[in-house]
Amino acid sequence: MLPRGRPRALGAAALLLLLLLIGFLLFDGRPREAAARDRDPQTDHRGHNRSDCVLLRPLPAKCELLHVAIVCAGHNSSRDVVTLVKSMLFYRKNPLHLHLVTDTVAKNILETLFHTWMVPAVWVSFHDADELKPKVSWVPNKHYSGLYGLMKLVLPGVLPPALARVVVLDTDVTFASDIAELWALFAHFSDEQVIGLVENQSDWYLGNLWRNHKPWPALGRGFNTGVILLRLDRLRQAGWEQMWKLTAAQELRTLPATSLADQDIFNAVIKGHPALVQPLPCVWNVQLSDHTLAERCYLEVADIKVIHWNSPKKLRVKNKHVEFFRNHYLTFLEYNGNLLRRELFGCPSPPPPEAEQLQQAVAQLNAGDACFEFRLQQLTVPRVHLTFLPHEPPPSRPNDVTLVAQLSMDRLQMLEALCRHWPGPMSLALYLTDAEAQQFLHFVETSAVLSARQDVAYHVVYREGPLYPINQVRNVALAQALTPYVFLSDVDFLPAYSLYDYLRASIEQLELGSRRKAALVVPAFETLHYRFSFPSSKAELLALLDAGSLYTFRYHEWPQGQAPTDYARWREAQAPYRVQWAANYEPYVVVPRDCPRYDPRFVGFGWNKVAHIVELDAQGYELLVLPEAFTIHLPHTPSLDSSRFRSSTTYHDCLQALQDEFHQDLSRHYGAAALKYLTALQQP
Repeated sequence: MLPRGRPRALGAAALLLLLLLIGFLLFDGRPREAAARDRDPQTDHRGHNRSDCVLLRPLPAKCELLHVAIVCAGHNSSRDVVTLVKSMLFYRKNPLHLHLVTDTVAKNILETLFHTWMVPAVWVSFHDADELKPKVSWVPNKHYSGLYGLMKLVLPGVLPPALARVVVLDTDVTFASDIAELWALFAHFSDEQVIGLVENQSDWYLGNLWRNHKPWPALGRGFNTGVILLRLDRLRQAGWEQMWKLTAAQELRTLPATSLADQDIFNAVIKGHPALVQPLPCVWNVQLSDHTLAERCYLEVADIKVIHWNSPKKLRVKNKHVEFFRNHYLTFLEYNGNLLRRELFGCPSPPPPEAEQLQQAVAQLNAGDACFEFRLQQLTVPRVHLTFLPHEPPPSRPNDVTLVAQLSMDRLQMLEALCRHWPGPMSLALYLTDAEAQQFLHFVETSAVLSARQDVAYHVVYREGPLYPINQVRNVALAQALTPYVFLSDVDFLPAYSLYDYLRASIEQLELGSRRKAALVVPAFETLHYRFSFPSSKAELLALLDAGSLYTFRYHEWPQGQAPTDYARWREAQAPYRVQWAANYEPYVVVPRDCPRYDPRFVGFGWNKVAHIVELDAQGYELLVLPEAFTIHLPHTPSLDSSRFRSSTTYHDCLQALQDEFHQDLSRHYGAAALKYLTALQQP
């Protein structure tokens, strides 16, 4: 029984809904039957019914593996793929196998991303786009997608011969429904049909959009190839490769090039062979171009299945409901991808070997351990998106140096100054959430300083876990450095303006490399002033030091961290000099790219660089201080982890436990040679 007054409220709501629907239909200008016809998979491209009886087809079997193919090339397209995949994973209920046709750049990015993402019941295969270029390079294409925009034509010959069906997607589509519903439309194919497509939702193929506009031939409005269902087995049997090549060659006798890449050729083939196509409901490819007719396709939000940003303007396209579509897209753009690591209940699938090992290790942790957070963070494998922005690798030079550093969102403002001080290549790893990654992208794209630098590689390590995995993040940046040497720095340090050139000259003069195994020490200083005149030479720096405007780094808080550099000697030094390792020494150094990696057990604040210098010393690196080099730390608010370190005795105890374990591992690895580190650190 409903409470009093409820029928009246329901009546008002129903009336409001009715008025909204009437308004929508008045705007649409068509009867409901016309809109319903667009959504009916049993209508042909002219809107005529093909059958008097429409049978509702069931969804695929619960655990049926669905195959998806995507062509992806370059840095920006790789980011688009991630958003597309997030939207698929959010709604999906079936295992997925992604077949990615990629160039070298996209493969490097996406292979690492999926390896670290470790999503259950998702498999990824890569196909080399460079090998496919000769198959399509003979077709002139004016579309901005270039050769990659033609590669969907060759998928039947590229994908595994045993694969019979595949969903093919453009990188600029976003799902609003379960992809299994799209896969179910294969059941509507007749025996002759091999391609499922949604009608093109613009007047492009009708011609006469402007003077001398001559599109490729198409049935009526033609079809859009942003979402395709391919019966690969039937296409191979029908001789698809010869079919599309003959059609393209014939049309290119009178047309100079394709304007819409593969879409023009698909439509020309269908024009000559209309029985090949199965028109799909338009809601599976709601096309958002400037002159789209997509509004005729849907009556309410629930109708929309796939949104296709097929205008070069993308999110800036003009559309009556663009705000809704944009918000839907932004939801997945900024969605926490870690939340998509969810199992498909009732669909048993073995996890990746790495994920299984991690699960077993986590299961062995004691949740009552005071250091549980530290242990858990050490085992966490964050998602990694390499070269998040377009990047041009530096030319090969024998003594070149890459600045390597890590940062989080609260240090983003340091980047512009760092780029002004260091003109050489940089490899920077950023520890960010998915939403912060988009803020970072906007920050770089709107900065004249940062957007001009193509030699800075930004790698996003997605935030996960209770503590900052600082050495894991550093290792990502270090592993992606491409020059023979690296300057291991922190983002809140500004190097001397001349340091890049000076380091390269010093490496050559000292004959490092195969002849000499050394770590070049760059003396570190700090200022407590947010504004100060940066010294242009060692002489100016010494004047500021004497005036009290500069200090040796952490002189007041942790002098032992830099004391072995011997600043008194550095003041007078004219040549590099050797110093000995001492307990808690943590200088900033230049080393070969293949140097030892940072120990990932050190998370949060404390001992993360100290352990690395111990490892360098244990491996026989001599420590050479450079007489004209310097870098200056800028003031900033303390990090959360440093505040916890200073206020928590438990934090101190856990850090000590990590140090003890580190020394045990040193002893196992280096034997008696490791005793000096344990002895030195036990001294008061």
